[in-house]
Amino acid sequence: MLFILKFFAWLSIGSLQAFARGVAGIAMWFPNKGVVWTVRRNLLIAFPEKSEQERLALAAASLRSQAMSMLEFIKSWGNPPEFSVSQIRTVHGEEIFLEGLKNPKGLIGVIPHFGTWEMMNPWVNQHTAPTIMYKPADDPSLDAFVLAARSRLQATLVPTDERGVRALFRTLKQGGFSAILPDHVPDESGGILSKFFGHLVLTTTLVSRLAQKTGCGVVMMSCVRCEDGDGFDIYFENLPDSIRSPDLQTSVDTLNHAVESLIRRDPVQYQWAYKRFKDAPHFAGIYQKTDAEVRQILIDKASV
Repeated sequence: MLFILKFFAWLSIGSLQAFARGVAGIAMWFPNKGVVWTVRRNLLIAFPEKSEQERLALAAASLRSQAMSMLEFIKSWGNPPEFSVSQIRTVHGEEIFLEGLKNPKGLIGVIPHFGTWEMMNPWVNQHTAPTIMYKPADDPSLDAFVLAARSRLQATLVPTDERGVRALFRTLKQGGFSAILPDHVPDESGGILSKFFGHLVLTTTLVSRLAQKTGCGVVMMSCVRCEDGDGFDIYFENLPDSIRSPDLQTSVDTLNHAVESLIRRDPVQYQWAYKRFKDAPHFAGIYQKTDAEVRQILIDKASV
């Protein structure tokens, strides 16, 4: 496994992207299997107004983008940080990020599963030493590969448990920077229901609770592949003040609305292979349902 990772890291970005497109194309030959099936369920739930042809085209484009991102991650991990920095063409809202780092109450970077975010990390690490939650990969070779890459940066990796939460809190209290992926499905103890593409989904309260307790700034961060495939653009956007609302529901709703708005601007860039709706009310077993069954569930839900 380690040899394969190093081999991919040695290839050019263009070669990796071409290989990824080929793999995604083959996957689309089996629209009712594996990751393609998951993507199709998610797109039907999120965009029921689109035709089946439109959703299939979006699924194919999304899979190509996700496959490219995965290999671009490997390219970033397997090369010195300077390589990733050299791939950044334009930074939009750079002043938002740099001013946010001056906040004595700290700054949270909200980074959804969107685009090629790993390529952004070395650029960010030029300006700050973030504290990031890290869950070890299931494969030991991949885990070692990623940790070796992260060790070249200034980032402090903390576990995805209470110790990690306390470390994030300490970082913010000291005026530091923490990065959080906000769109995973949390444990029930760490989430509440909030609308995402019109449906209640279990959503993390971590960002909201940290923002409430510290009064820190919260900025949305994303890194998107340029249309010509040559390089990446970084985007920074402030979240509304309601992210720090004392009402937890309001804060979490603000977070989900911001993530959804980002996705709607360019849905191809989102990682639709993730089973985001698996714990949503009314959607039990949704990833085993047929198109007709999902449509009926959506109709029944809309009539309630």
